[in-house]
Amino acid sequence: MLKRLSTLVAAGAFVALLAPAAQAFTPAPLTASPDTILVAQGCGPGFHRGPYGRCRPNGYVVAPVCRRVWVAGAGWRRVCR
Repeated sequence: MLKRLSTLVAAGAFVALLAPAAQAFTPAPLTASPDTILVAQGCGPGFHRGPYGRCRPNGYVVAPVCRRVWVAGAGWRRVCR
């Protein structure tokens, strides 16, 4: 009986010691200060995270070059490359 009582007292003391420490781990509110620069994924402007976590440059869009050409028997056709 005394062993069970001492185990309960020890468990209660352990839980009581953990209660104040649990409040220390609450997340802080996320507010942006004026000296904070928000950057996408931590890579900087013009970059993104690749499949293995490294920073890679963003892709560039190249517009196709199209022109009209005369094809014998078919007339004018639009050709893009």
